[in-house]
Amino acid sequence: MTQDDLSSADERPSKSQLKREMHALQALGEQLIAMKDSERSRFPLSDDLLRAIEETGRIKAREARRRHMQYVGKLMRREDLEGIQAVFDAMEREQLRRDNAFHRLEAWRDRLIEEGDAAIEPLLDDYPAIDRQALRQLIRNARNERDQQKPPTNARRLFKLLREAAQE
Repeated sequence: MTQDDLSSADERPSKSQLKREMHALQALGEQLIAMKDSERSRFPLSDDLLRAIEETGRIKAREARRRHMQYVGKLMRREDLEGIQAVFDAMEREQLRRDNAFHRLEAWRDRLIEEGDAAIEPLLDDYPAIDRQALRQLIRNARNERDQQKPPTNARRLFKLLREAAQE
């Protein structure tokens, strides 16, 4: 064996590494399969892969599904993985943005219930379109529910009012 043979053997990925990559591609394929068609349409996928994804729903036998997932993994090797990852990253950022907006609205709801009228003016600075009278009524009712340890029906209505105002 020459030095060139040794260096080329070192550069090749190991069998274990190839297996890990194959399993990662299968997992990526499973994520795509689990998505709704509308979400999946955002990805740059080949027609062959789309057909294989559609076919997955018809396969019920466990062993047949395992073999089919291997096939999906094989097809994934030919896909634009960078493009697919870019779409996943964009979807993750959108979800994070939605989660942050949801948490901000929850914080507003909790602050309004705790502070009452004192928190209304700062809220109206951020969301001027909110119906002030409905807001006060929901805050009052939510505080009464909390004090009487009743289910938070009006707190939910208050959150819905805030969510609708945020979407405008």
